[in-house]
Amino acid sequence: MTSRAGVIALAHNLDDQAETVLMNLLRGAGARGASGMPERARRGGKTFWRPLLAVPRKDILRYAREHGLEWIEDESNADETLTRNFLRRSVAPLLEQKFPRWRQALARAAKHIARKEAGREELLRGFLRSKGLNAPSEAKLAEMLKQLASGSARTKLVHEGKALRLYRGKLHMEEARAKTDFKSVSWRGEARLALPALGGELRFRKARGKGIAFDSAGKNVFSVRLRRGGERLQPEAGRPRRTLKNLFQEAGIPPWERERLPMLFCGDDLVWVPGLGIDVRYQASGARSGLVPAWQTAR
Repeated sequence: MTSRAGVIALAHNLDDQAETVLMNLLRGAGARGASGMPERARRGGKTFWRPLLAVPRKDILRYAREHGLEWIEDESNADETLTRNFLRRSVAPLLEQKFPRWRQALARAAKHIARKEAGREELLRGFLRSKGLNAPSEAKLAEMLKQLASGSARTKLVHEGKALRLYRGKLHMEEARAKTDFKSVSWRGEARLALPALGGELRFRKARGKGIAFDSAGKNVFSVRLRRGGERLQPEAGRPRRTLKNLFQEAGIPPWERERLPMLFCGDDLVWVPGLGIDVRYQASGARSGLVPAWQTAR
């Protein structure tokens, strides 16, 4: 029979909390497991409350005996093949000999980790809200945080048509669309060049003494291509020509963006890369007019 109560009190105590944290740590459950059981949790429209979570089991038993209370002991509590019972009956007494307050220490650590986890959850919810997205369910939110905690740049989380990625501690978001093939496109000096396969367009504005030294007579043949590997660029005259890999890392451009950036070439010469700059061989200077490029995505 389903309870109509809005709040249900559970009898978990300090020992239960410490055992849960220790068991989760031994299982490699991560930060969420190490945060133990929450004092209050909302699930299925009800609030589950653990008012005795800071009270040792021995204090509860002493109170019950002093007041003549009766209770039912589950016979499975003696089965040490169960992990929790093994920790309770065999490991806990040994820990208590050396660390009398091990339960309090683990519970205190769990509370600290729980506060950090709650902060991370709120940050992720806030980030999603700022992007106009709804917050996921508690279970999905926990799974998203777990994957993001790995810190891997390969982690990709899809939520409401958007893909979330992490790079150098910063969360990025993009459209979770399938990548389409991109073929080389010629550029003849247009102010705008739409590249729908890459989700944006190139824009060029005229400027004096900066930008690309474009020959309007058409002597140079420019094209837009993707990275193939081995390309080098020299954005500054005082520095050597370097690989795109090194320049991308220095500029903090995430790995998944590097392969889909439109790059401007003149023949086989790499002229310009979004976020990195124009090669010194093609930079306009002095009184010469140039075209300043910019990559504008549809985000």
